[in-house]
Amino acid sequence: MNRDLVLIQKSKNMETQRNLGIWMDHAVANLIDLNSEKNSHTITSNFTSDVQDDALRKNENLMHNKRQQMLEAFYKEIASEVLKYNHVLLFGPTNAKTELHNFLNKDLRFKDIKICTEPTDKMTENQKEAFMKNHFEKESS
Repeated sequence: MNRDLVLIQKSKNMETQRNLGIWMDHAVANLIDLNSEKNSHTITSNFTSDVQDDALRKNENLMHNKRQQMLEAFYKEIASEVLKYNHVLLFGPTNAKTELHNFLNKDLRFKDIKICTEPTDKMTENQKEAFMKNHFEKESS
């Protein structure tokens, strides 16, 4: 009987748990919600190679400042989506996930959101979804 109660509670927790996976690098963030009908969408950074080349031609300091401004705008756009969830997995091949994690940790609005980071290589959509399912199942058990 007690075991059944634990299983029911786990099931309820999974229903109310809003999970989001974000596979990202500095150019793109693929936001994946496995419980949504339209389960993924992409946010693209405006710091393209053309912008970088243009800024570099002017000077390196300008390029660094431009990059920081554009990454902050990129992270803010992602952050507005993160607020809709209570458990977020940041994963991908670069340190962009760690930079976003640090960005979010500076803002008290994210203090009650569980945010995890995991390093991964480039992945297909199916691999991303399987990676997320595995992560969130381990976290809920």
